[in-house]
Order: sequence, then structure tokens, then C-alpha cells
Amino acid sequence: MILNEGQLFDLIKKYILPDLKESEDKMSTYDCYSEKYKLDLELKCRRTHYDDLVIEKMKYDNLVKRSSKYGTTPIYVNATPKGIWVFKILELPEPTWSMRMMPKTTDFTNNDKIEKEVGYYDISVGRDISTSLQIVLTIKE
Repeated sequence: MILNEGQLFDLIKKYILPDLKESEDKMSTYDCYSEKYKLDLELKCRRTHYDDLVIEKMKYDNLVKRSSKYGTTPIYVNATPKGIWVFKILELPEPTWSMRMMPKTTDFTNNDKIEKEVGYYDISVGRDISTSLQIVLTIKE
């Protein structure tokens, strides 16, 4: 199943973090947070599955900085057609960063490429929560 970020947010809110709230600013460096569980989340959805999932250094740095300031846990959630992987980024080695030409935006009309500093997480260091969600969705139907 290919999800967009709104659908991913809704699934997480409905079945995992009922207190999940979107960040106040749509252009924020994090997408949502849970006050109850002290989590800051960055959500990404990919139309194609990759075993190495990209994270922008700017997003990573801001999640880590925010977690330090507010005492939260920074979480990176990445959905692909083969699953939904969750990464507790402070429990993992920092990615190796490199400059890459990437689309300026993911789901908008501007396809221009710009240079971004990015790193990768192999799905083997994340936790695939899609199986748990599929079980819940099957039971609820």
C-alpha cells in the first residue's frame, strides 16, 4: 500500500499515538509530536521501496536539537510500499552524510533538483510496524 503523509499520520494517531498532533507550522522541521509519550516525529512516505531510507541532515539535526531542548525522543518514520519503518535516531549511529542532488520537494509540483546533505538508514536497524497495523486493521474490519 502506498501512503501519503496525511494517511500515515492518521494511522499512527488512530492505532498507536492517540494524542498525536501536527506541528504548528506546515514548513516545520518535524511533522508531529506526542506530548504524552514525549516524541517528536518526522514522517516520510516513498512511492518506491528502498532498503536504505534517506533522511535529510537538516531534519535530523533539528529533531536532535528539539529533543535536547524539550526532553523528547526523536523518531523518524518512513513508509514504503513494503512496510512502515520506525527509527529511534538517538539509539542508532549517526548516518554518514553526503551531498546529493535531490528533488526540492517530494509531493509538490516543483520538481527542481537541489543539493541536499543526506544520510541513510538501512531498514534492518528500524522496526517495521506495518505488520502490527495490518493485524489491527484486519481485526477492526
